Amino acid sequence: MENKEKNEDRVGLVGIFVNDKEAYKSIQGVISLNSNKIFGRAGFNIPEVTVIVLLFRGTTDEIGAFTGKLGKIKGVQVKTLLKKEL
Repeated sequence: MENKEKNEDRVGLVGIFVNDKEAYKSIQGVISLNSNKIFGRAGFNIPEVTVIVLLFRGTTDEIGAFTGKLGKIKGVQVKTLLKKEL
């Protein structure tokens, strides 16, 4: 059952906190490579941080790989919220 769930698409929100403006180009590169899995995007600027929220659909492996790449970028913090079932 665990393998079945792992291969099924899930819907999730990916929150990206950008603390370093130099990270924008790298973030956009990762987002562009996964654009077929992103169904919505919103951005918010406050003086302390920029927040990008993405609506993402993919397997847990795809979501994990995506957020892992983002999390490796200097000045970026990533949080994910997954819906239990589609």
